[in-house]
Amino acid sequence: MADRTIQGGDGDSGTDGIRTFPFPSELSVSGVGMQVGPMGTGRTWHAEAPLERVHRIDFHVVMLFSDGPVRHMIDFAEYEATAGDLLWIRPGQVHRFSRSSEYRGTVLTMQPGFLPRATVEATGLYRYDLPPLLHPDEPRLTALRAALAQLQREYEDATTLPVSLHTAVLRHTLTAFLLRLAHLAASSTEAARRQGDTTFSLFREAVEKDFATIHSVSAYADALGYSRRTLVRAVRAATGQTPKGFIDRRVVLEAKRLLAHTDLPIGRVGAAVGFPDAANFSKFFQQHTDVTPAGFRAELR
Repeated sequence: MADRTIQGGDGDSGTDGIRTFPFPSELSVSGVGMQVGPMGTGRTWHAEAPLERVHRIDFHVVMLFSDGPVRHMIDFAEYEATAGDLLWIRPGQVHRFSRSSEYRGTVLTMQPGFLPRATVEATGLYRYDLPPLLHPDEPRLTALRAALAQLQREYEDATTLPVSLHTAVLRHTLTAFLLRLAHLAASSTEAARRQGDTTFSLFREAVEKDFATIHSVSAYADALGYSRRTLVRAVRAATGQTPKGFIDRRVVLEAKRLLAHTDLPIGRVGAAVGFPDAANFSKFFQQHTDVTPAGFRAELR
């Protein structure tokens, strides 16, 4: 974190045994409810609790990286940040610093209650649904760097204004930075949603076209130019299903239609939905419907 050692109180252990550390206000310039400065190697909230251990904090942390990659765990998910990325860790989130990564850049810590309620709501400080890892494009990154640099200058200038005015200027400057950060987080989420929608739409169209011959998730991913993981995320977000489950449901639907509305032999129905072997088709159909193809047809007649 900041080059000087950041220490909090002794920390509290939750019922799950994970320690929670308070904002180290005694080390802030003029005792205000925020800190901002360069990341360094001697980072700790408390001397007895290395940050490489899983822990919680009761304040916000925003890290803007100037180098990377850096691996960081937040709420038991691993994130990899590189130069120009930001990590936003909110109060109460479980996290852990990487022992093998070098943290370089600027870090902002902020105590809950430092900003007024209207600002908290406008900046989405407690939007836990927003992603912790942010990848600003070059114009937004330039603006964020400038806003954070201005905040750091105001923070370090504790002599030209009385404490009350110094604190007021910090709140306004911090708000400007957080509004930019919140807009980035919200727009990143919207862009991810739109991408997910587009990915799923293309997948759905491909399945509708090829489900009778292609049942492989990897084959669809390759044909669409997506990784399997991207496809899984998009389909799950849109339907709550896995891509394989989506494909299988479409195959079963078509098989049911053919069984109900044609007199094709069971083997021909199977072949029409991608199962040249009648026994494999019967096994697949029964696994998904709890009834054999012949039994399903008989129930309808």
